[in-house]
Amino acid sequence: MNVLLLLIALAVALPILLYAFAPAVLFRRVQAALRRKAKLVRKTIHVDGIDWPYLEGGPANGEIVVMVHGFGADKDHWTYYAPFMTGDYRLIAPDLPGFGENDLSANRSYAIKAQADRLIGFLDAMGIQSGHLGGNSMGGFIALQVALDHPKRVKSLTLVNNAGVVGAEESDLQKAVAQGENPLVMREFADVDKLMAFVMEQRRPIPRQFKKVIFAEAKRREALLDVVFEHIARDALEAPVTDRLPKVKHPTLIVWGRHDRVIDVSCVDVLAKGIKNSETVIFEHLGHIPMMEDPAAFAGAHRAFLAKA
Repeated sequence: MNVLLLLIALAVALPILLYAFAPAVLFRRVQAALRRKAKLVRKTIHVDGIDWPYLEGGPANGEIVVMVHGFGADKDHWTYYAPFMTGDYRLIAPDLPGFGENDLSANRSYAIKAQADRLIGFLDAMGIQSGHLGGNSMGGFIALQVALDHPKRVKSLTLVNNAGVVGAEESDLQKAVAQGENPLVMREFADVDKLMAFVMEQRRPIPRQFKKVIFAEAKRREALLDVVFEHIARDALEAPVTDRLPKVKHPTLIVWGRHDRVIDVSCVDVLAKGIKNSETVIFEHLGHIPMMEDPAAFAGAHRAFLAKA
């Protein structure tokens, strides 16, 4: 009995001790638990000289759905949405070069076309000739670029608050950048809360010790994120794909959060007008990352679209 009580006490005390003294360890354990709940497995594959980490789950013979994360994000941004998908679809979410656990070299181009070409290399290495492709923000821009440059590799396209077009209204991000600020890059500890409030209308509570883990990781990447953002912003402003949208013939789902402060919801009209074979879902209660803010609602819309596509 004493041994049993001791084991119970240790089981209760260990998470508390980890949270206090080794929050990064506990953070990774929570992350791993979320992946297990979503039936996702972390894997790696060698692509053009570097190892790409990715998450994969679902039946091996299921329809392939590849989802691409946004700027400053990683493959785990799809973990909350994944439980609604992996029962029927083979879901794959990679870390792009420059993000997550992928290679963080600064001496490469992070232009959208360059990342789109790298994504094609990843699909080649995975043996995926075609699949349903989607992405959020920067990832949506990359997915759109792939659909334009490699149309036969895409069965359907899902654009989630994507960059790459210019709407009628300026976003809060555009206004901030014009003032020399970038609210998407964390420079002080207080920026963790500021960033979450900026990108999410429906915020998820984050324990303070976990915020420290997030901030430490962000500071390690700060200089690289500045470089990547410059490349993306240049493409978005100087080479938007608005005029090429009519060339997209794939079934396309356009998803947006009404309260997006990063990329204004007025971009939906541009996308819907340019892509004829498209349908639109605007979530009135969400912001820039619907798949994390309300994963059930987003997955429901995505599943309904994929069933038709």
